[in-house]
Amino acid sequence: MEGKTATLKKTPYRIKRYYGYAIATIVSLAIPFITINGNHIFLLSFDKKQLHLLGVAFDMQELYLMPFLLMLLFLGIFAITAIGGRAWCGWSCPQTIFRVIYRDLIETKLLGLRRIKNKQKEPDWKKPENASKRVIAIIIWSLLAIIAAADFMWYFVPPEDFFAYLQNPAEHWFLIGFVLIIAAFLVYDVIFMKENFCVYVCPYSRVQSVLYDNDTYQAIYSTKRGGHIYDDHKEKIIFKQKDLPDPTNECTACESCVTVCPTHIDIRKGMQLECINCLECVDACTTVMGKLGKESLVQWTSTRSIEKDEPTKVFRKSTIMYTVALVVVLALLFVMGGEKEHMLLNVNKTTQLYKIKEGNVVTNNFLFLFQNTDSKTHTYALEIVDHPDIKIKRFKPFKLDPKKMSKKVVILQTDKILVNDVTKDTPITVTIRAYAIDEPQKVSVLRKAVFIYPRADKLKK
Repeated sequence: MEGKTATLKKTPYRIKRYYGYAIATIVSLAIPFITINGNHIFLLSFDKKQLHLLGVAFDMQELYLMPFLLMLLFLGIFAITAIGGRAWCGWSCPQTIFRVIYRDLIETKLLGLRRIKNKQKEPDWKKPENASKRVIAIIIWSLLAIIAAADFMWYFVPPEDFFAYLQNPAEHWFLIGFVLIIAAFLVYDVIFMKENFCVYVCPYSRVQSVLYDNDTYQAIYSTKRGGHIYDDHKEKIIFKQKDLPDPTNECTACESCVTVCPTHIDIRKGMQLECINCLECVDACTTVMGKLGKESLVQWTSTRSIEKDEPTKVFRKSTIMYTVALVVVLALLFVMGGEKEHMLLNVNKTTQLYKIKEGNVVTNNFLFLFQNTDSKTHTYALEIVDHPDIKIKRFKPFKLDPKKMSKKVVILQTDKILVNDVTKDTPITVTIRAYAIDEPQKVSVLRKAVFIYPRADKLKK
């Protein structure tokens, strides 16, 4: 009964990863083309100086959301690492996906240069047939790299603008050059640097170890069942099953878990920073041990489960803290996002402090910069909220199209004696409301302006 249970066929993690890669690829390619009311799901446009998030457009003056997005990103990765180890690396990272596309799909499935079960054996590149196939593989990946580079740019330059720019390449050589540079890097990275990027370049591998604990899911070799494949000095590896210290040890020393590893490590050594949790070693050992009617010696589980035979604690202090932090950041993100202003207004005073006209009429000049961040045209008006003795002069309501800006010189004026002080000029803070006449409840902002009233001896008696 035990043997039958152990040999039940399960979908290999490798196939599950392929499904995940397909979904991630489709989503990453589709997101730049999805719009809501003319705004993208996600777009950080330096050209238009806007951030689009879930169909809402935020201008550069509203980028208070960026810190929350960054916190969400890092906290999310830390939480995933604490629970599932480097699950991001093995299951979602573009670097891993690109390598799988090139190595497993192009080189292995299409051109037959490699074997899925042996990722460490390099083809004999001296053979003309293999050399020519490698050229074909490089050409195929180069074309895919250009698509990947373009997809990356679509998160900064919307596709509709991107394809319009391509129609005039001479005027947009910087954009095209940037895409080609990214594509060239992807070619070098995926074909020549390979998994060395994960091992030596990516900083995440250096961070992971401090996020692990006894309940972190990872690929673990069971020394209790398989035995230690290194001698007492941890130097000499045991290549044959008969050389294992205990005859009851189940490891067959076939090294299937070693040859299948894309980062060229031996999982039987224990946790190593090079491990990306792709679980290829789990699949390999499952196949070998399954033929013997036994469970895999390498499993995706926790140290607690392997060493203490205790259930893994998914809900523990660290994961609860990460969950609380993520909920708080998400709540703040939605609260701050809900405060989006449909009109932006900057109020700046001109260099002249004030002007005194006939009849002790005091005026202050201001420069108002209006920006319509809504999706339709509005007619804007102004009113003073808190100082009835100060009036707005030389300003008439005007229309402003979506995404457009307009500068207006606005004069604030009073003919009343607001302050009787012979020692100094007096600043008076005035609250000004700018609003859309057609939608005053939705489009309305308050701004402060400092009205300078002259000292009493400058007024005519």
